[in-house]
Amino acid sequence: MGEPRRPDRVAEAIREEVATFLSEGAKDPRIRAFVTVTAVDVTRDLRHATVFVSLMGDDADKKSTVEGLASVASHLRSRLGKSLRLRSAPEIHFRTDESVARAGRIETLLAQIRDEREQREQREPRSEDDAPSVDVPSAE
Repeated sequence: MGEPRRPDRVAEAIREEVATFLSEGAKDPRIRAFVTVTAVDVTRDLRHATVFVSLMGDDADKKSTVEGLASVASHLRSRLGKSLRLRSAPEIHFRTDESVARAGRIETLLAQIRDEREQREQREPRSEDDAPSVDVPSAE
């Protein structure tokens, strides 16, 4: 197939740079929640980059962190322009990524279902009469 398209390469470079910037400790005191950069989506013309972040913390910390991230976006944009050597750095937009939290919730629900099934099976062991029957076609 060929090399990935340029916006994909730029998106990955932005993801790495933003993650490094946040792990080094962004200077905004409002960024209090634990932030993980999950993905970056860049427009074809490289003018806008949507950075998806997963936030861990209480609701007040998450809200404060979103405000802090919006505040550091312009600083981050200039940093990206220098480090990625782009003619014009993309505008940075932060969006919360709820997929990690949603996946955790699904895992919890599945574990509850498994536990309930195991408890039910321990209380009511299946007899051979309860086993599903399988019809085997006769060889005529």
